[in-house]
Amino acid sequence: MTNTLRPAPLDGTDLQPFARIVTAPTAGQSLADVPIDDLLATVLATKVTVLRGYGLLDKAELEQYCRAAGELLRWDFGTILDLVVRDDPQNYLFDKGDVPFHWDGAFAAQVPRFFLFQCLRGSSPGAGGETVFSDTTQVYREAPEDLRKLWAQTTITYRTDKLAHYGGLAKWPLLGTHPVTGATTIRYAEPLDPAKYLNPLFLTLEGIAPEDGVRVMEDLRERLHDPRYCYAHPWETGDIVVVENHALLHGRNGFSGSAERHVQRIQIV
Repeated sequence: MTNTLRPAPLDGTDLQPFARIVTAPTAGQSLADVPIDDLLATVLATKVTVLRGYGLLDKAELEQYCRAAGELLRWDFGTILDLVVRDDPQNYLFDKGDVPFHWDGAFAAQVPRFFLFQCLRGSSPGAGGETVFSDTTQVYREAPEDLRKLWAQTTITYRTDKLAHYGGLAKWPLLGTHPVTGATTIRYAEPLDPAKYLNPLFLTLEGIAPEDGVRVMEDLRERLHDPRYCYAHPWETGDIVVVENHALLHGRNGFSGSAERHVQRIQIV
């Protein structure tokens, strides 16, 4: 991997404030017909790339396709996570509520560069459940200098019980550097109130005064959710969504209607 950013090879329709939808040029094509190097180069340029009209792959095929781009992050369930609402969830990822912003791999041995979703069953219009992405590189660029200096001093320890496939303690500086573009990124997982969320997440901020820690968290709650920096993806059956994990944080809107949506996720290190 070189520290250069290729132009996006896959043409499509660009959305605001970011993301690109690429439609299959002919019927009968599947994800396997899209060169993965071209796909990931497009994702780096657009941050989120949505493929529509392409056939989905079964789990073995999806692993083989993604493995051509790098190592796959493996969990206790394997490499592919089925994201569905469960009748008796232990973790908030699997209930009907919202999922606050976070990045993939905070509690893993390696942080994935990309993750890929394929949607086996979409949501009904108006049912909620949109996946929301926040462009932290743009948030950082447009933040005032005094706030950026405060962020640069901040380190956060995250703590959550391991009731799903992740958990324990993780310590991260609030700011990071994108390994390809060199842009400054924000690495932040929003706290999860135990009164509202299953498997709550607790944060301890270090390197700054307690009153500054309050300011940082309150400001991030507003700034990261600003619509100028966010793209919300409404899921349709057959959608393939590939995401850049270093520049973005992601979460999910709560379901307001049917929660029968079924999405699979795989992560490329």
